[in-house]
Amino acid sequence: MGELSVQKRTAKDYASDQEVRWCPGCGDYAILKQVQTVLAELEIPPEQIVFISGIGCSSRFPYYMNTYGLHGIHGRAPAIATGLKLVRPELHVWIITGDGDGLSIGGNHLIHLLRRNLDVKILLFNNEVYGLTKGQISPTSRPGQRTPSTPWGSFETPFNPVAVAFGAGATFVARTLDRDLAHLRSVLLRAAQHRGAAFVEIYQNCPVFNDGAFAIYTEKETKPENALFVEHGQPLLFGAARQKCLVLEGTTPRVISLTDGLPQNVWVHDQTDRTKAALLVQLLGSPDSGLPRPFGVLYADPRHPTYEERLLHLRQQYAQQHPDLLTLLRGRTWWEHR
Repeated sequence: MGELSVQKRTAKDYASDQEVRWCPGCGDYAILKQVQTVLAELEIPPEQIVFISGIGCSSRFPYYMNTYGLHGIHGRAPAIATGLKLVRPELHVWIITGDGDGLSIGGNHLIHLLRRNLDVKILLFNNEVYGLTKGQISPTSRPGQRTPSTPWGSFETPFNPVAVAFGAGATFVARTLDRDLAHLRSVLLRAAQHRGAAFVEIYQNCPVFNDGAFAIYTEKETKPENALFVEHGQPLLFGAARQKCLVLEGTTPRVISLTDGLPQNVWVHDQTDRTKAALLVQLLGSPDSGLPRPFGVLYADPRHPTYEERLLHLRQQYAQQHPDLLTLLRGRTWWEHR
C-alpha cells in the first residue's frame, strides 16, 4: 500500500482570483507576494487567516488574499481586529494599513492595540504621502516636501513609525523595504511567528506621487553606506565592505571606521534590550550626519502575556464565583428610601 503524499502549500494558494489594481511599479505588489510566500512557508490554512484594512491604496490588500478579509473604514482596522481576536483568538489576524490610515485618523486605535499586546500582526506601508487621494502630505512626509496640499513645502514634523510603535509598547518592532525581497520575507516571517503585537514598517515606493523617496536605502550605489541591517547577537556593521561599525558613547551612537578589528565597545544588537532599542528606533540617520538608518527586527520580546491570555485568565478566575446580582447592582455605596 503506497504512502500518502502531502502536498505543500504554495504562494498561489493564498492568492485570490481578483485582478490586482495597484499602479504599475507600486511597491505593494512585492509586499503582497512576500506575504503570500511566508504564509505558505508556515503552512497556515487560509481559512484560519483574516486580513483587515482601513482606507488607502494598501487597504485593497484583503481583496487579493485567498483568506478571510474585511475592508473596513478609515483608521478603524485595529478596532475591528481587536473585536475579532477576542471572539476568535485562534485566528491569525493581520492588519494592513498605511502611514495616513494608521498614523492619522487611525493613530489612537493603533497605539492602544499595541499597548494591550493583542496577538495581531500590523503591516504599515509607509510611502510618506497620501496616494489614494492624489498626493497630499501624510504624517510621515518630510519637511519641505511639496505636494498639492503643501505647494510651498511641508513645515510639519513627521512621525517616526517605529518610534511610535515602540513608545506605545509594541513587543515586536521592525523596519524593512519593498525592494529587498529577501529581507522583507525574513522580517515578515519573524513577525508572523511572534506571539503578541508585531509592528512592521515597510518602506514602500509610490511611483506616482513620491517616487524614489527611499532610494538611498534601496539603490546599490547608496544602500551600503546608508542602510544598517541589524541581526540579533551581531555587531552593527555597515558600509560597502562592512568597514564601519557603530559604538555607543554614553547614549550617543558614533560611527567608527574599522582598521584593526572590532573595537571593544562595538554595539552588539540585542533585540530584547529595551534600553538600546529605544536608541535604535530613534536612529534615523542621514547622509549629512554620517549615521545609517537601521532595518530589521529592532525590538522583540515575546515574554509579555497577550491581551487575550490575560482576559481568558480573568474569565476563568471569576467563572468559579457566583456573585449576587442585587449586590452587584447596588454597588459599594447605595441609599434606600423608606
